[in-house]
Amino acid sequence: MTNTASDDHGVNEAELPQSGIRTILQWIESPMAPHAAEELPSLRAQVKALRDVGGTPKQRASALDGLYTRTSSVLATLLPELADLLLPVPRKTRRLVRSVLDLLQMLADDTLAVLEGGDGLNTTDPHQAADLALWRSLHALARQLMISHLIAAPAPAGAWQQLHQTYATARRLRLETAIPRGQTSSLQHIYHAAVLLGCAQPASLTAREVLFLAAYFERFAGQMEMISASAAVAPGTFWIDPTRDIAALSSARKVAPSASPFECFSCARLGVLLKTQVAQLKAGTSPQAISLPDFAGTAAGLGALHRLAWRWSETGKRRFHRRRQNYRTVLSSGIDDLWQLCKTGNVASLELSNWMITNESPDGYAVMHVSGKIGSLSVGDVAAVRTGDDQNWQICVVRWALSENPEHLELGLQILAPRAVPAILARPSDNQGTQHLRVLILPEIPMLRSSQLLVVASGALTGQDKKLLLVIEEQNLTVREVKSISIDEQTGSVEILSIEPDQNVF
Repeated sequence: MTNTASDDHGVNEAELPQSGIRTILQWIESPMAPHAAEELPSLRAQVKALRDVGGTPKQRASALDGLYTRTSSVLATLLPELADLLLPVPRKTRRLVRSVLDLLQMLADDTLAVLEGGDGLNTTDPHQAADLALWRSLHALARQLMISHLIAAPAPAGAWQQLHQTYATARRLRLETAIPRGQTSSLQHIYHAAVLLGCAQPASLTAREVLFLAAYFERFAGQMEMISASAAVAPGTFWIDPTRDIAALSSARKVAPSASPFECFSCARLGVLLKTQVAQLKAGTSPQAISLPDFAGTAAGLGALHRLAWRWSETGKRRFHRRRQNYRTVLSSGIDDLWQLCKTGNVASLELSNWMITNESPDGYAVMHVSGKIGSLSVGDVAAVRTGDDQNWQICVVRWALSENPEHLELGLQILAPRAVPAILARPSDNQGTQHLRVLILPEIPMLRSSQLLVVASGALTGQDKKLLLVIEEQNLTVREVKSISIDEQTGSVEILSIEPDQNVF
């Protein structure tokens, strides 16, 4: 499962010194490199060298402990730098991430090997305890999966199966509820947090939202409830096949088999907690007051919690069947570009990209990038697509993204409206007079929604902005006063509001 033959930063690990366990122990005591990326080649080399050197079991366990601790420090520095990645992830960054994934795989294998091989395991030594070895292997695998989610990449081959089987080993040894010395959570908590992140549809999250929900589940994974297979029919229930290399499956999409070894669990209690927290945040409660990260107070954080609560309280069944397709479309993204596109219809000044529609349904498309600059496209952004000879640009929101390599990007687009009206939102500002914001008005759709939608940049409005002044320039200049009925959706890029004419205009 591990590929460590060469390093992605120009250093051949085979040429680095492997002069014994003492060399490794001395290296662990040396200062870290100034940047995490510079630390990775030597760190990977020392982990690899540990497999081939001698030393007593206590020395080897101590060296592995030091290497694991040093890896944790590298990740603590590196992860925030991956929070604002644009898709597809550049080749250099992807090589760096692959190096991290390989390192975590080696640590997961080696910490587990201490337990499986015996290797003089001493339960009185904190560096050699069975619960700590299993905990570290689970934690390394959970981190590996989370980092894959950050770059919208598929999970490494075998990672989910190894996570399930490592936890099964912990249960067989009756160590799942143990909290190893020096740690603050049990093996069960680490496993459940990783499983819940997989249930949150990570492809539908930005990198920053992935980090946020990973921290959230580390805090609230105890709300997950194990249930019988017969009860796994309600919304928010999932099941795990520990023999397969896949994340937990939603019971709404595929019914869990009743036979062992399938394990079923419910997110209903966690869903109730999510709804309560969303309501508190909307009422003005600070994230810190309810034990949430600061990010929960942003539009992106609040939107992520709201979408998760909705997914785990609804049946989740598809409204429409999808049909496989194979034809081209052009795409533009971002409010400013879409505003310009809808206002002038002139595409010459915009950067359009070409995509292949791989499947479609009445409410959206799956598309794969073919050519052209993508720009700063991300999950949660608005996009417009036009197919064939159709002159109208359909307005969509990007629901998910997958990227297996720097040249590959697939998107899921949900259609919001068949067209949009560009407008200027005028709002007073205490410091700068009147602000003029580019916005999009989406028409009502009979039988689907009776109100118009307003698409604005995330964070542009406050909770007090109920009455809005819109300036629309078509054949004539029109000024409309509207009021916000509700916020239909919040993402890190846009907010979508239901609006109606303000009847209290004097």
